[in-house]
Amino acid sequence: MAGLGLKTKEFRKAFNRFYFNAVVQVFNFGAVSAVVYGFSRLMESVGALEQSLADGMVICACLPLTVNMVLVLTKSSGGDEAAAVFNAAAGNMLGVFLSPALILMYLGVKGDVNLGEVFYKLGLRVVLPIFVGQMLQKFSDKAVQFATRYKKQLKKGQEYCLVFIVYTVFCKTFEKGSDSNAGDVFLMIGLQFVLLCTVMVLAWIMLRILFRDEPKLRVMGLFGCTHKTVAMGVPLINAMYEDNPNVGLYTLPLLIWHPMQLVIGSFLAPRLAAFVERKEAALLLAATPEEATSELPVSTEHDEETPPPADPKQ
Repeated sequence: MAGLGLKTKEFRKAFNRFYFNAVVQVFNFGAVSAVVYGFSRLMESVGALEQSLADGMVICACLPLTVNMVLVLTKSSGGDEAAAVFNAAAGNMLGVFLSPALILMYLGVKGDVNLGEVFYKLGLRVVLPIFVGQMLQKFSDKAVQFATRYKKQLKKGQEYCLVFIVYTVFCKTFEKGSDSNAGDVFLMIGLQFVLLCTVMVLAWIMLRILFRDEPKLRVMGLFGCTHKTVAMGVPLINAMYEDNPNVGLYTLPLLIWHPMQLVIGSFLAPRLAAFVERKEAALLLAATPEEATSELPVSTEHDEETPPPADPKQ
C-alpha cells in the first residue's frame, strides 16, 4: 500500500519549486532532528529523561513526513496540494535511506545492532513493499483500480497491521522489563508537545522569511516541515532494533508525536485557511492598485465651485 499510495508522477511537476521542496526536506530531516537531539541530550544529562526514551525522541525526529495526514491537513487549510503530494512522496522515498543513516549518525552503532542484518530487514520490510507498489502502479491498471475501489478497506487493514506491530513491540518490551514508569510516559507527552510546537513556530518563521508572498506554500510547508510518519516509522524502528529490549520505548515518542500533530493541525486548519484567503486578497489588491481605484467615482465638486469666467464687456 505504501508503494501504491506514493504518487511519483508528481515528481516532474516539482522542478519549478525545487527551492521550496529542498527547504521542506532539509528542515524536516535536518533541522528537526538537530533540535530534538540537542534537547533530548540536555534532558538526559540533567537526569530528567531515561536514555532509551531520549533515543526514541531522536529516532522519531529522523523519520520522514506523513503521506495522508499532510495531504488532508494541507487541503483543509487551503494550502498547496500539489506541493504536498510531491513532498510526501519525495520525503518517504528519501526516508528509506536517509532515516537509518541519521539514526545511526546520532545514536551510533550499538552493540546489539548488526548493520548487515538491519539493512537486510529494511530492504525486505520497507524498500521492497514500496518498490512492488510502484511497479504495480506503473504497469498494472487492475491493481490501481483495485486499490482505488477498496481504498477504505485497505487503509483499515494497514492500520490494523500497524496496531498489531505496535502491540507486539510493547509486549516484547514489557516481557523483558524496563526501568521506565508511568511518570516517564506523561513526561514524554509534555516534552513532545513542547518540541512539536517549537519546531512548528521555527518552521513558520522561516517560511515567512523565505516565502513571504506565497501563503499556500507557507501553509503546506508548516505541515511538511514538522510531520513524522508512523506508517514507515514503526516498521523501520522494529527492523533496526528488533532484538533490543527497549524497542517499545524507542517507538513511544513517535506514537505520541503522530496523533499530536493531527490534533494541533486540525486546530490550526480553519485559522490557516482564513489566513490564506486574507493574504491572497491582500496580494491581489496590492498587485493591481489601478484596477481597485479606477472604479471610484470622479468627484465634480471642484467644477461646481469654480465661478464662471467674467464677461470681458463688463
